[in-house]
Amino acid sequence: MSLTDKAIGQIRELIRGGDLPPGSKLPPEKDLAAQLGLSRNLAREAVKALAVARILEIRRGDGTYVTSLRPSLLLEGLGGAVELLQGDAIALQDLMEVRRLLEPVATALAATRISDARLAELEHHLDAMREARDDVEQLNAHDAAFHRAVVAATGNETLLTLLEGISGRTLRARIWRGLVDDKAADRTLSEHEAIFNALSTRDAGLSQAAALLHVSSTEQWLKEHLRSGEPLPSGTTARK
Repeated sequence: MSLTDKAIGQIRELIRGGDLPPGSKLPPEKDLAAQLGLSRNLAREAVKALAVARILEIRRGDGTYVTSLRPSLLLEGLGGAVELLQGDAIALQDLMEVRRLLEPVATALAATRISDARLAELEHHLDAMREARDDVEQLNAHDAAFHRAVVAATGNETLLTLLEGISGRTLRARIWRGLVDDKAADRTLSEHEAIFNALSTRDAGLSQAAALLHVSSTEQWLKEHLRSGEPLPSGTTARK
């Protein structure tokens, strides 16, 4: 472990131990270095690294503060990291596998917690998907919003942020699917209707099964298409 890593660990311990709670201001660099027994350069490097990780926020002319430490803030860099994997077929399959492991279980949990208002939101996106069946990008935009609303219904911000982090790549895969498979829209609508109907009954097992069928269907299609040797799309969306 480098000296900088050790310095980062010391500041993290202050935060974890409650000496520097969310929203608190760090001591001036000189005082922080003295408190931790570090050189000012090491303290500065540690603060910069923690700022990049969104644990600290450097406010020019004001000082350095501990952020809210909310999962949505700390994990928001995941989506950017995932986007760097574009063009990597193996990475895309790995991400779809992660989605298959997480999303059906999240949907089951949502079934036990979903509100009538959230169900109404899902129905809105489902109706919009029906209207946009001939507009692949609109269809997939509401598809993504539908899934986000399902996971949001769990009330688990960490789970929502993790699944949101991989949605950029999987959304692109769904758009790509819609462009090359003219039966995808009907299949997508049918699978989403099954998820919605299961959630409407608050049946966790049925909701999990419907979500698993949907994610597995997309994953299987992707594997078969990649085996055919077709290149992955580039950019944030795929267009013909």
